[in-house]
Amino acid sequence: MLAALLLDEDAYPRVLPIVQPADFFRDQNGWIYEACLALSDRGEAVTIPTVAHELERAGRLDAAGGEPYLAEIAGKYFTAVGVEAHARIVARDALYRRLIEVAGRIAQLAYQGGSDVGRVLSEAEGLLLGIRSAEAAGDFKRLRELLDEFLEAPTDEDEGELHESVRSGFMDLDELLSGGYKRGDLVILAARTGVGKTSLMLNFARNAAIGQHGTVALFSLEMGGEQLAMRMLSAEAGVPMARLRLGRHTPVEESRVMRAHGLLGGAAVYIDESAVLTVPEIRAKCRRLQAEHGLDLLIVDYLQLLHGGRADTRANEISQISRSLKELARELNVPVIAAAQLSRAVENRSPHIPMLSDLRESGSIEQDADIVMFIYREDIYATPEQWQNQHPGEPGGAHPTGLAQIIVAKHRNGPTGNVQIRWVPETASFQDLLLRPEPSFGGAY
Repeated sequence: MLAALLLDEDAYPRVLPIVQPADFFRDQNGWIYEACLALSDRGEAVTIPTVAHELERAGRLDAAGGEPYLAEIAGKYFTAVGVEAHARIVARDALYRRLIEVAGRIAQLAYQGGSDVGRVLSEAEGLLLGIRSAEAAGDFKRLRELLDEFLEAPTDEDEGELHESVRSGFMDLDELLSGGYKRGDLVILAARTGVGKTSLMLNFARNAAIGQHGTVALFSLEMGGEQLAMRMLSAEAGVPMARLRLGRHTPVEESRVMRAHGLLGGAAVYIDESAVLTVPEIRAKCRRLQAEHGLDLLIVDYLQLLHGGRADTRANEISQISRSLKELARELNVPVIAAAQLSRAVENRSPHIPMLSDLRESGSIEQDADIVMFIYREDIYATPEQWQNQHPGEPGGAHPTGLAQIIVAKHRNGPTGNVQIRWVPETASFQDLLLRPEPSFGGAY
């Protein structure tokens, strides 16, 4: 590969995206490669004399073997033909050496042991992730390749299965999002406390797991797993949680509960109720789940409860967390839906419709997210009497009881807009406004 650089100016652009100076096993070869890059970057010719001069300027000519070694390399008479294959051999073996080094460091961490197993796992995961991140850098793709991939995308015949998109299960929302959440996307679902973030995320989990036979990982830092399971059972059976919890349901409701239990029991929804979590810990757990059962959707409830790395301010910590979640979505190739709290600014204006500026503690959440959605329920801010006074021209009984809006305020790859859905307080769940059956879901949940 070095011979090709010394003898053929066409070799440089073919090698540059593949090999870094640190990839060479022998330092002297890395120095020579670095000198070739420096000359090419300045637009100067790469020849034996110019490379020797560049090495001399860096004080490395003698250590690199001098001009005789450069002449020996050039004597191989290689050209740019096939140079990419030679470059990939260098890069591949460099990767294997890094893996061996990291394996040794992980073994050392394990031998040191200690009581904090989570820290050791997190550090080990971070070491491996460092290698993966280094290998993630890509090269150009021709437009035709991307178009071919698009034409090979799944058709409507495959709509019951998970491919590039994970549907929300709400027809109007999926239409607005061009088919649902795309793999690698970071989706932020934000609202004020008590509006229904957790309930809507449970809807998303249910619809992906049952409607599309996907595998869902749900990290709940605020609510216990048993509470989440009770909510999902209540919503699926259509039985109010109060009666379900007390066992005071009718025989008809009992049959619905048993059916719902069987349906949810077969769903691949995995709930982690750890109260304290970091993104590296989530990554480690998800990679294990992905290896054992697959993974199609990751849900975090909620973002501000995650612990980040060392940061001088809370805003910077949240920035690190949101950026890490986006990287995690790309790495695992799944949509990541994270709930987020809104600031109190929503309460201090009228109407109380959320805006992107209301995202609490850090504007980087908006920057990192591919989709930002808000839940807005007008009925929680005004009683029917207050609403009638505020809207004297509206007919009586027009109070928006049980109506909710999902506001798509940011959509990196598509349109924004509002979608209206129904809020069912008895079961703390959301439904499509019009109960239209969808074949792959068997209902309008």
